[in-house]
Amino acid sequence: MTRPGLADWLPAPIKTERLLLRASEARDRTAFIELFASPEVGTYIGGSRPRDELERLVPEVPGQRPGLFVVDLDGEMVGMITLDRRDAERRGHVRPEAGEAELGYMFLPKAWGHGYAAEACAAALGWFADASPGEPVVLCTQTANDRAMRLAAKLRFTEVERFEEYGAEQWFGVWSPGRSSV
Repeated sequence: MTRPGLADWLPAPIKTERLLLRASEARDRTAFIELFASPEVGTYIGGSRPRDELERLVPEVPGQRPGLFVVDLDGEMVGMITLDRRDAERRGHVRPEAGEAELGYMFLPKAWGHGYAAEACAAALGWFADASPGEPVVLCTQTANDRAMRLAAKLRFTEVERFEEYGAEQWFGVWSPGRSSV
């Protein structure tokens, strides 16, 4: 399947008021390990991974793939944003052919509560809307994840459905280009 909007990857870095969305670099390896080893971050995504396993498996330059932005604050990685194609086999789609772009994000706990996720996600959505005019973006999160639910509302995602997956109730929404966010 082609990846509309991701064809020109990696885009030039995207600057926001406080952040830089950029490609991953070797200096981000430690932050990637912290992110995936964090019990707080893992709460709503199936748990954290063992640090020793991550030390062995994370490549020298992690996250080198289409659709992944490192979120940089003052030269330091504080999170990541992903725009991937939603697997056609999973529940939750807004197009009959499936494969919609799906927004994902993870931030280190020290970056929580400062509005960085909203700022970075809005910038990534804006880039995607320019790169793929008219293409919707979907988001799926556990309803128990209050922070993610508030962010979905702030970014102006509209609820499509709720369903059970991974042993928890999931909220599935869609964002359409042309709708302002944040």
